[in-house]
Amino acid sequence: MAKFELKLPKMGESVAEATLTAWLKDVGDTIEADEAVLEIATDKVDSEVPSEVEGVLIQKLFEVDAVIEVGQTIAIIETAGNDSVSTEQPKETLQTPEPVEVEQLEASIDKVQETLTSTRSNDARFYSPLVKNIAKKEGVSQAELDAIVGSGKEGRVTKNDILSYLSNRSNSKSEEIKTPQPPQVSVAANSTTAQPVISRGEDEIIELSRMGKLVSKHMTQSLQTAAHVQSFIEVDVTKIWNWRLKIKEAFKAREGQNLTFTPIFLEAVAYALTQHPMLNISLQDGKIIKRKNINIGMAAALDDGNLIVPVIKNADQLNLIGMTKSVNDLAHRARTNTLKPDDIQDGTYTVTNVGSFGSIMGTPIINQPQVGILALGAIRKVPAVIETSEGDFIGIRQKLFLSHSYDHRVVNGALGGQFIKTIKEYLEAWDENRTL
Repeated sequence: MAKFELKLPKMGESVAEATLTAWLKDVGDTIEADEAVLEIATDKVDSEVPSEVEGVLIQKLFEVDAVIEVGQTIAIIETAGNDSVSTEQPKETLQTPEPVEVEQLEASIDKVQETLTSTRSNDARFYSPLVKNIAKKEGVSQAELDAIVGSGKEGRVTKNDILSYLSNRSNSKSEEIKTPQPPQVSVAANSTTAQPVISRGEDEIIELSRMGKLVSKHMTQSLQTAAHVQSFIEVDVTKIWNWRLKIKEAFKAREGQNLTFTPIFLEAVAYALTQHPMLNISLQDGKIIKRKNINIGMAAALDDGNLIVPVIKNADQLNLIGMTKSVNDLAHRARTNTLKPDDIQDGTYTVTNVGSFGSIMGTPIINQPQVGILALGAIRKVPAVIETSEGDFIGIRQKLFLSHSYDHRVVNGALGGQFIKTIKEYLEAWDENRTL
């Protein structure tokens, strides 16, 4: 028999650790190759860790809620091979510990549990053990922790977020000591506290999933942060409709890919961002961060009703074939829950397709810390005035609405309108003889 060390795999260049959220196998269970053994969560995405070998799980080295570094051994799997697998864990970890070692281990577990219970994840958000530990050491109350705006995936509070909060809190306390505060005056006002919702016996209570709670938090924070304003424009996509209809079968036979409208629209958005780079920015601490790369996020609906936004990196450098393959790959992996943390990081602008649900337009919420998001409406056959050299005629055209939500703190109406006008002009000037 041989022993195999299951390690936490590399999950992306910027991900160094993850929190163990659930064991899917128990000691003694048989594991197939590529079968998931445990679930982990990072500040960006939740995922499963599969086994590379077939065997029996004989030891778990971490408990649920433990923070594990990339490359650390998580579990030991006994395989049917004759050669032992070289491991980084000392052999003593597989032997029965001495009584003194047991006492020391129990004391360590008690200390960890005490740390983790000082603050807790609530109904709105999840806190990693690392964040909880920092909060306990620095005396951050539950209320303070809940008030911190997270920069992680779906509003999760990261290590940098809580350290930044502690730094600002220290500065604020110093200012309070230096500056005398005016006396507090109590002013009567109407209460704006939301009234509790009372459920009746026949009502069904459905618990929000953890991702659902995080999405809710992220959307609320975005509305509270950005000054949302919208611009709308109608686009005639008849040329694109006819062109795609003409080449889609040959394209699929040659490339093995379905050519949808999404990559075509993303190509137009990428072009517009090159023409209007002040929409490819973020706002932080009163300063504008102008992004070098154009990374377009495409909002994808999951089967459970939640949304995830995989990102097409350097979208302006892709041709339409490359864009199509990227869109199809990310969409497939979003549906099958196989996205990696890097797949949903570093987006600079987002596009969402509300037309896939039959909506002709929408007012999407900005995906922080970006400053703009574009909603694609449903393509419809409509009667339209067609201008020709011989006069105006009424004809049937394929049209859709673009809905552009942008942050009015840094993007004015002129720029917001010019941006979608550029997209309109790009799409309506489509070359019907274009080859791929």
